[in-house]
Amino acid sequence: MDRLDIVQEWLNRAKSNLAKAKTGRDNPDIYLEDLCFDAQQAIEKSLKAFLIFLKIDFPKTHSIGDLLTLLIQNKIVVSDKIKESARISYYAVTTRYPGDWEPVASTDYEYTVNMAEKVFYWVQEELIKRGWKINE
Repeated sequence: MDRLDIVQEWLNRAKSNLAKAKTGRDNPDIYLEDLCFDAQQAIEKSLKAFLIFLKIDFPKTHSIGDLLTLLIQNKIVVSDKIKESARISYYAVTTRYPGDWEPVASTDYEYTVNMAEKVFYWVQEELIKRGWKINE
């Protein structure tokens, strides 16, 4: 697979995670924590797709803040609204398993999914600006 195919695969997987995060909300058997995990994954995979496109190496990490820092260090303008998505890293590990944390409130879930959508579409816009052809 060449680099551009890999970028597309990361975007496809980000889109899949975002779809799961959005469609699960009507099923009372699905934990909001699990849906927030999928939203976090959508953000993480979107940012990694952008980094791969830009040929920027990144560590194996679930930290959205670290991925955003790499973009900023490489002269990519990242708005404060997109930077805010670093808060979503919490859902990568902390709430994935039963433990000592408060259940996710529906307002937190909505915020997380909205943030995932913003980041996903921001990455697509940034790629298009740089000549990327989005496969739908």
